[in-house]
Amino acid sequence: MNPVLVEIYSTVAPSMPFIIGAYALMWVAILVYALIIMFGFKKAEKQMAVLEEALAEQQGR
Repeated sequence: MNPVLVEIYSTVAPSMPFIIGAYALMWVAILVYALIIMFGFKKAEKQMAVLEEALAEQQGR
């Protein structure tokens, strides 16, 4: 193997657990963010349905 690559890998290899942990934390954060957005969207849809029902009831008078 190329001596330059050996030196690079020997420098990076000890910090590999931190790199893997950072990527895992990033993916968990993205998943949590997506779930928060999804639940907020569902809540907004329910509120829109209630408002549409109230509007239809008010217009039906």
